[in-house]
Amino acid sequence: MSEKYDSRTDTSLHIAKVGQLLAQIRDELRNRGLGHDFSKMHSPEREVFDKVTPRLKGLTYGSDEYKASLAEMGTALDHHYAINRHHPEHWSDGVNDMTLVDVVEMFCDWCAATERHEDGDILKSIKHNEKRFKISHQLALIMRNTALELKMGKRPYGPQEEETMRSSG
Repeated sequence: MSEKYDSRTDTSLHIAKVGQLLAQIRDELRNRGLGHDFSKMHSPEREVFDKVTPRLKGLTYGSDEYKASLAEMGTALDHHYAINRHHPEHWSDGVNDMTLVDVVEMFCDWCAATERHEDGDILKSIKHNEKRFKISHQLALIMRNTALELKMGKRPYGPQEEETMRSSG
């Protein structure tokens, strides 16, 4: 006759392992936060970002004027993308080549960027970037849900409009 199985030991081990893995991701995210976009502080990026960033603030993200300003940044922007892996442009297959940590940093970057633009809107940015970077609709919805639940990024509208956007997916 065998003893009755008690799942508490296995469950405790599983909980500890999940906690360990979450801590590993937390530590990587912390390191990403400390070093995020540090390349903008030095040549060849700084001089160009000093010139163009004030102009970008007044432009609508994704507009023709915005795209023209990015094009003007030329080699500085190319350098930025080349050494900052949270940008889809860093990768040959864009977001498809990224890790989950890269995607989280990218999402947080987008949220913060909306606060720098006069007409910033994280939900519109996610929608625009879904097309721009060929992001799956599922990932775009996850980003939208996260922005709404954690109140991340600028959203220039009230709770009623948010609910409409949440349900329209």
